[in-house]
Amino acid sequence: MKLGNVLASGAAALALSAAAAGAQTLVYCSEGSPEGFDPALYTAGTTFDASSHTIYNQLVEFVTGTTEVVPGLAESYEASEDGMSYTFTLREGVKFHSNDMFTPSRDLNADDVIFSFERQMDEENPYFGYSGEYVYFNAMSMGSLVESIEKVDDMTVTFNLTQPEAPFVANMAMDFASIVSKEYADAMMEAGTPEMLTQAPIGTGPFQFVDYQSDAVIRYSANPDYWVEGVPKVENLVFAITPEASVRYQRLQAGECHVMPYPNPADVEAMRESDDVNLMEQEGLNVGYLAYNTMMEPFDNPDVRRALNMAIDKEAIIDVVFQGSGQIAKNPIPPTMWSYNDAIEDDPYDPEAARAMLEEAGVTDLSMKVWAMPVQRPYNPNARRMAELIQEDFAEVGVEVEIVSYEWGEYLERVRDEERDGAVLLGWTGDNGDPDNFLAVLLGCDAVASGNAANWCYEPFDDLVNEAKTIADQEERTALYEEAQVLFKEQAPWATIAHSVVFMPMRPEVEGYVMHPLGGHIFDEVSIAE
Repeated sequence: MKLGNVLASGAAALALSAAAAGAQTLVYCSEGSPEGFDPALYTAGTTFDASSHTIYNQLVEFVTGTTEVVPGLAESYEASEDGMSYTFTLREGVKFHSNDMFTPSRDLNADDVIFSFERQMDEENPYFGYSGEYVYFNAMSMGSLVESIEKVDDMTVTFNLTQPEAPFVANMAMDFASIVSKEYADAMMEAGTPEMLTQAPIGTGPFQFVDYQSDAVIRYSANPDYWVEGVPKVENLVFAITPEASVRYQRLQAGECHVMPYPNPADVEAMRESDDVNLMEQEGLNVGYLAYNTMMEPFDNPDVRRALNMAIDKEAIIDVVFQGSGQIAKNPIPPTMWSYNDAIEDDPYDPEAARAMLEEAGVTDLSMKVWAMPVQRPYNPNARRMAELIQEDFAEVGVEVEIVSYEWGEYLERVRDEERDGAVLLGWTGDNGDPDNFLAVLLGCDAVASGNAANWCYEPFDDLVNEAKTIADQEERTALYEEAQVLFKEQAPWATIAHSVVFMPMRPEVEGYVMHPLGGHIFDEVSIAE
C-alpha cells in the first residue's frame, strides 16, 4: 500500500474514533486529490467536492438533489425587462472564515462579489492568471458576455451583459462563480503569497479548511458562523483520499469511512445485499466519451473520426466496464435532459466498414495514443479497462494504440494541449441542468484548449449553440439544440460511449445525505445517528 493510502487510512481510523467519542466527525473516502482549493481555476468534480461544495458559497445555489436555483449569498435577485442586466441584493451579516494568516475585519459585501468575477475577466487585476487559467469562465464565454459589473451600493451588485443569456442565473450557481474574500486576496498579495488563495482557502461556506496532506487527507471543521441556521450537522469533515474503489469499499465495510463514491460495478450487487451498506442510486446526468484531437492529422478529418467510431464495440464496453449500470450514448447530452434528440441514429458497430472508410481516407498504418483517466468517475468506472477494449477494437481495423495516463491533475492539464496526440477518455456530469452546459462548455469554439478536449471549432454548430443561449423560450432553444446534435453526429469530434447510473454507498448510520443530479457530493445536511 502506498504511503498516501496509509496516511489516509490512519486519518480515517482516527476520525472514526473521534466520532465514537462524540466529536461528530464524518469521513468521506474520496476518489482522488483536488487540483487546488480555488474552484474558479478548475473543472473537475473531485476539486469541486473539496472546495466549492464545502468551503464556498455562490450568489445563488442549487437545492441539493435538484437543479432548482434559490438565493444563496444573494438574498434576492432580479433581471431587467430586456434581459441585459441582473441585480443581486446580498445577505447582511455573512462572515468569512479565518486562519492563522488572516482574520476578516468585515462581513461579505459587494467588493468581494466584484473581485470574484473581475479577477477572471480583467487582465489588469493582480489575480488574473495568478495560478493558471480560469478555465470554466473562459469555456462559458463569460468574458465576452459580461460587459461590466456595477457596485450599486455595499450590498447590491448589477451584472450588465452584452446580450440576453437564458442560463445566466443558473450559471451563477456553478462552482466557478464561488465568492472569495477580496480582503484576504489583498492581504495575501501584499504578503507576496497570492498562491494561498488556492492553498489555504477562505470562504463563507459550511466548513472551514483546516489542513491538507497531499494525496492523503483533507480536514475541515464546521463554520460556527455559518449563515444557514443549524448547518452543518457535524463538527468535523474528513476527506480520506482513496483512489482504489476496492479499498474504499473495504474501508466502508470496516467502518473507517461513512460515505464513498464510485464503487466498482462488480461490487454493487453485494452492496445491495449487505446490512452494513445503504446503497443509493439514480440515473446520472452525464456522458462519457472519447475525444479526438481534431487539430491534429488525421483526426482533423471527420471521415476518419466516424470510421474510428464505427470500430468501437460500445455494447461490449457497457457489459465489461459498466456491468449493466450504463447505457450506450449516441448524443453529447444525456437522454434525461431537455432537447435530447432521440431521432439521431448512432454509429453502427461495423469494423469492416470502418477499415474501408480509413483506407478511402488514405489512412494506413495509423498509430495513436488513447488516454485513460487515472480516477473513477460516474461516467467511467474503469477508464483503463475501457481503453484496453478500444485498443483491441482499433487493432481489428489496423490501428495501433498506445495507452497512456497521468496523475489526475496533470492529466487534465495535458488534455488542454492543442498538440496532444490521439484521443482522450473523459466525460461530464452537468453543472446546471441546461444543455448549454454540455454543448457550449464541451464543444464550443470559445472552449477550445479548456473544456473542449476535442479542440473542435465548427462554426455552424457554434452559431446554433450561441443563438440558443440568447433565447428565453425553451421550445425555440430545443429546436436549435436538436439541430446542433445532428451536426455533432455528422462531424464526430467524439466517440460518445455511455451514460451511467450513479451509485452512492454509505453506512446505515449516515442520515440526511441526498444524491445530487449535478454530481456533487454535499455534506451540509448530513449527520451520523448515535
